[in-house]
Amino acid sequence: MKLLYFAWLRGKIGKSAEELTPPPFVRTVGDLLDWLATQGPAYQAALADRRAVKVAVNQDYAALDHPVKPGDEIALFPPVTGG
Repeated sequence: MKLLYFAWLRGKIGKSAEELTPPPFVRTVGDLLDWLATQGPAYQAALADRRAVKVAVNQDYAALDHPVKPGDEIALFPPVTGG
C-alpha cells in the first residue's frame, strides 16, 4: 500500500510518501488511520484530529468506512477549500 502525505501532514510525519503493509485487520480507511496513529509520535500527532484529515483512495475521496486493500494508493491531506 502506498501512502502519500500532503501539506502539514507531510511536515508532521516527516515524509511525503511511503510503502507500508498494514496488518490484516486493517480493512477500511478508519482502520488504517487508527493503525497509523500507533506507528509513532509523529503519526499520532498528525492524526490526532481526524476532522482535519481527508483521505483519497486511488485518487477518489473516501469515507472512513471505505475499504482499503494491498496495492491501493492512499493520500492523506487537510481539507481543501475552493477559491
